[in-house]
Amino acid sequence: MLKPRFQVLARHASLRARSLATTNASRSIRRATTTLLLGGTSAALAAYFLLPDISRGAPTCDNIPLSPSHFTPAKIVSSTYASSGTKMLTVAIPPELLPKESDLFAPIWSVFIKDDDIQVERPYTPLDGVDEDGNMRFWIKKYHHGEVSRWLHSKKVGETIEIRGPLKTWSWNDNAWDEIILISGGTGITPFYQLLRTVFSGNSSFHGRITLLHSSRIPSELPPPEVLDPLLKLAQHNPERFKLKLFVDSLSETNGKSCIDLEMHKGRIGKDSIRRALYSTSCLPWWRGLFSRDSEDSDRKILFLVCGPEQMVEAIAGPYGRNYSQGPIGGVLRTLGYKSHQVWKL
Repeated sequence: MLKPRFQVLARHASLRARSLATTNASRSIRRATTTLLLGGTSAALAAYFLLPDISRGAPTCDNIPLSPSHFTPAKIVSSTYASSGTKMLTVAIPPELLPKESDLFAPIWSVFIKDDDIQVERPYTPLDGVDEDGNMRFWIKKYHHGEVSRWLHSKKVGETIEIRGPLKTWSWNDNAWDEIILISGGTGITPFYQLLRTVFSGNSSFHGRITLLHSSRIPSELPPPEVLDPLLKLAQHNPERFKLKLFVDSLSETNGKSCIDLEMHKGRIGKDSIRRALYSTSCLPWWRGLFSRDSEDSDRKILFLVCGPEQMVEAIAGPYGRNYSQGPIGGVLRTLGYKSHQVWKL
């Protein structure tokens, strides 16, 4: 049995612990809705990466609707060279094989394409989703060590490949955020193109603001006109709702690419460029910025989506976790005071 004075101390410690638990619980409730939304997607992705690879045993079916559980033959209907080392590839499946559930194609989703030669699959995001004729358009970069990307670059119009999906990579919600900052590098812009196309199609009730910060090594590696021009027009026609900012490491190499009409920022996406992209910060008088705190927006309904090369993702939002789970928040966004429920790495 405890001595009287230790009993008093024990009771005090117990009350203090209960008080802290209540405070922490109330703080957690404020973020519960967004956390559950992001957590559901995280669980789905973790399940995919942690479960055994089903692609090796998945059958090929040409008479039942497209599904993640099997491969569906798709014919290449267009293949054209785009910007440096990339191709615009359009594939088509028979319209009758499209799933009837329209919510399956809500952004952001992808399909897996299988290299038949070595039985390896990789995920790719259709730029425009899928149309009523079963067409899907992809912007694909060929990597030296990328088995599937090199295989796809070798395919000719009329040949058949196999795909499975759709698989949700992130779930859009019209009313969850007031402001969204999209940060991409290279072909990491493709899921954001798909998202923006849906948001500004006229069928979305989202009325917040979106800013896309995109980075490429040199101007000639920027997205091709098929990708970039629609985004530039979108920004021009919706100046209060969408802004596009392009960044390049160097302006010296263009490889013949015309950049006369493009406004580009030299340098990488960093702390200052992200802060300037935020609507609340950009609307402040210049002198307020001298005294504002980095974390002043950390509790607002702001979301950051980041997609690109791993080094870029890590510098902006911290490294991925095991098996490409979200991992801890780090990088620039952590120094700005943002939390895990405000950041998602694609």
